[in-house]
Amino acid sequence: MYPSATPPREVKIGDAAAFAGTTPRAIRHYHQIGLLPEPGRGGDGRRRYGYDDMIRLLWIRKMSEAGISLDDMRAAFDEARDVEDVLGRLEETLAAQEADIKRQRAAVRRLRVVGSPLGLLSPLVTDRLSHLPSGALRPADLDALLVTERIFGPLGAAIQASVFITLATHPGLRAEADRLDAADAALDDTVDPHDPRVEELAAQHVAHHEALLRTIEADGLEAAEEELFDIHDDEASGEEEGARMSAFEAVTKMPYGFSPARTRCMELTAQLLAADASTGG
Repeated sequence: MYPSATPPREVKIGDAAAFAGTTPRAIRHYHQIGLLPEPGRGGDGRRRYGYDDMIRLLWIRKMSEAGISLDDMRAAFDEARDVEDVLGRLEETLAAQEADIKRQRAAVRRLRVVGSPLGLLSPLVTDRLSHLPSGALRPADLDALLVTERIFGPLGAAIQASVFITLATHPGLRAEADRLDAADAALDDTVDPHDPRVEELAAQHVAHHEALLRTIEADGLEAAEEELFDIHDDEASGEEEGARMSAFEAVTKMPYGFSPARTRCMELTAQLLAADASTGG
């Protein structure tokens, strides 16, 4: 004779979870969100699960494996939404996830080829800088590109990359940039904004900027910048554009903590550059 077992009429939550391949915690969550009706309790105060409860748990497990959300499961059980509608939305979600995975894999490959953190910037930016030798770019350069990309997008950062290419390949210009950075840092809160040194430093910034532009033109980097517009039009992502805030809004939200003297130096520099541009200088 074969041994026989009489199935119980009801089981405790632990046994129900074990049979359905889930956990008691998950079952309690199903109760909380109304996905699984809460059964009655036995004499010991514990819930008891019957045949119908187990059938629903098994369907929940199958639907979860298919990627159907808990909200869609509830709607399907309540017949509040057509199953085809649920499956259609699920397919859209899976397609979006596949696209995300594809982008992430591309990012990982780029990091392996280009290195970190440069490889974390947009391809439009890294493609312009990847030919530079290791160590040619400083952390502050990458920080500046990161901020520019956030405010003006990959195209803006890729154009700004011309400056860092020039600094990396022209030691004299890099040395002058370092000197100006040190002078900027010296404009701390102890310096009066109207100190004559502020105006002198602004004029020096303008002269350095003009020297950079001349070198960029002489090195043919301007032509490369023009090509970026065509490349960007082909590769621009509407989702990425939509996720970015306006340049004005972004600038007002990025803190720097500059002193009043340094802030005035920046303002004077911008005014001088604008004046030169308007006169064609």
